[in-house]
Amino acid sequence: MAALDVFMAGQVACFEPEIQSMAKYCLESTGKRLRPTLVFISGWQGGDVVSADLVRVAGVVEMVHLATLVHDDIMDRAEIRRNRRTAAREFGPNAAVLLGDALFCQALHVASLFSTNEVCRLVSESTRKVCSGEIMQTLRRRGSRLALSDYYRVIDLKTAELFRVSCRLGALMAGNSAEFIQAANDFGRHLGIAYQIYDDLVDFLGEEKQIGKTLGTDLATGKLTLPLMLLLEKLPPQESEAVLAALQEGRPLPFASSVERMRELGIATGVVRAIEAEMVLAKRALASHGSCLAVPLMVQLCDVLAAQVQSLHVRSLAE
Repeated sequence: MAALDVFMAGQVACFEPEIQSMAKYCLESTGKRLRPTLVFISGWQGGDVVSADLVRVAGVVEMVHLATLVHDDIMDRAEIRRNRRTAAREFGPNAAVLLGDALFCQALHVASLFSTNEVCRLVSESTRKVCSGEIMQTLRRRGSRLALSDYYRVIDLKTAELFRVSCRLGALMAGNSAEFIQAANDFGRHLGIAYQIYDDLVDFLGEEKQIGKTLGTDLATGKLTLPLMLLLEKLPPQESEAVLAALQEGRPLPFASSVERMRELGIATGVVRAIEAEMVLAKRALASHGSCLAVPLMVQLCDVLAAQVQSLHVRSLAE
C-alpha cells in the first residue's frame, strides 16, 4: 500500500498542468482501497517482496474505481465522499464529468504500457461493463418494480466486475495456474456482489460520520436496491403502491420513517441472508486451492466483510 501511495502520487504529473490540482484531489484520496487489496492478496506469494507489476495493476484498477466514484457522486448529488467534499461539489458537476473521463483515460494508458496487452484488454472490458451497469441502473431509476434478476445483473456489472478483474489480474500477474486464476476470478465476482448488497444496506442503516460519505442517496434518487425491494414486498399492498408511486413521480420519501419501517419489518435480516449466500459461493470457488498462499488471505477478507455485516445488523436490531 505504501508503494501504491507513491505510484498514485506520481500519476498526478501525467495530467496537464492546468488540471493537476484536480487530479491530485481525486488520486490522493485514500478510501478503503478494497480493489487494490484484492489485487495484492490474489497475487500474494509470501515474503516482503513488493511486485512493481502488482502495484501498477492495483493503481490502474483504483483509478478506474475513482473515476466511477466521481461520476456516481454527480448522479447521486452526493455532497461527501471519504469525509470531504465530492469532486462535483468541489469543482462543479460539469468539470467533474470530464475529470472522471480523464481518470478513466489515464488508467487505460497505464494499462497499455504492460508488455502484454492482456492487462489493457481486461481493464478496458471491465470499464465498459461498469459503465453499462451504471447506465442500466440510471435508466431504471424511478421506474416500475425491478425484478430481482435485474438487480443482480446491475450490481454484477457496476460493482462485482471490478472486484472480479482485480482478483483475476492479481492472480495472473503473479504467474498462477489457469485454474487458480479462474477461481480467483469467481471469488472476486461473488465477493463483489456481496459487498454491493452490504453497501446498499449501509445506505439505509449506516452512520454518515463513520462511513464517510453521504447516505440516503439511493432513496433520494429513486434507486431500487435490495433493501428497498424487500421493503416494497413486505409492506401492505396499499402502502407499497404509495411508496412506489412516490418514487416514480420523484416525490421525496421521508428517510427516517422509511428506515423505521425497514426495522419494524426486519428487512435487514433478508438482506444479510443474500450477502451470506454470495460469500458462501466466494469461498466455495477457492475450495480446491487450499495450498495456494493467497487463499487464506482471500478467505480472511470474506470474514472481515461478514463481521462488518453482522455488526451493522446487530446495531440495526438494537435501535
